[in-house]
Amino acid sequence: MNPPSLLLVLHDVAPQTWADYQPFVEAVDALGNVPMTWLVVPDFHKHNDLEAHPGFRHVLSERLAYGDELALHGYYHCDDAPMTNNPRDWFMRRIYTHEGEFYSLSQEAALARLRAGIEIFHRYRWPLHGFVAPAWLISEGTRQALRQLPLSYTSDPQHLYRLPDFTPVDAPGLVWSARSAWRRGLSKLVSDQREQRWQQAPVIRLGLHPVDMRHEFSRTYWLQTLKRLLAEGRVPMTKARWLAQQSHHLGRVA
Repeated sequence: MNPPSLLLVLHDVAPQTWADYQPFVEAVDALGNVPMTWLVVPDFHKHNDLEAHPGFRHVLSERLAYGDELALHGYYHCDDAPMTNNPRDWFMRRIYTHEGEFYSLSQEAALARLRAGIEIFHRYRWPLHGFVAPAWLISEGTRQALRQLPLSYTSDPQHLYRLPDFTPVDAPGLVWSARSAWRRGLSKLVSDQREQRWQQAPVIRLGLHPVDMRHEFSRTYWLQTLKRLLAEGRVPMTKARWLAQQSHHLGRVA
């Protein structure tokens, strides 16, 4: 059996958010070889086009050389589709999040954005295995689009899904809502309980967001949790490598 694993995932990676992440990344690098998965947004909120930021692209290319993974995380990471009269849609797109870019897209629209994102990765010679939708929200049209593309996985908060058939793989994840002090306090309480519950889980994901890095309380939590899980013997991996390891293990069992 493989030892238990740990997946460290940085969400919303863009030129605008690099200043938030940089001190944390440096602290992780100081721990030794801890590969990370970076969820890269090609044009964050429509004013962070990677094309205009060669220095940041160089940072990402260096991370690949370091052993990290880059995954596609939407295209704009903002929901710019017309609003419907459906109350559930209104809640999901205006209360739950304003960033569910792929929540309501048709298959055609989703394919266009996904292909544009894939082209960005090809342009900069970045290997691409996975796509993660902003806020993990995808429409049925997006699901159909993903079945047509050369990607190996997508995910939601508690699973990875092998593509193209969306085979679920349990991968429980810790994630915070860190916009206010009470949210950070509640997030820590919930995360501590989940970590206890998942002590025997084959893998645990740590899903970090830029806002987590802007508050000492949440930033310290993530670094200490990472150190603790590493000390317990969990092996850090990228998402793509962990999934490939599971496939290899299944092949041996079969």
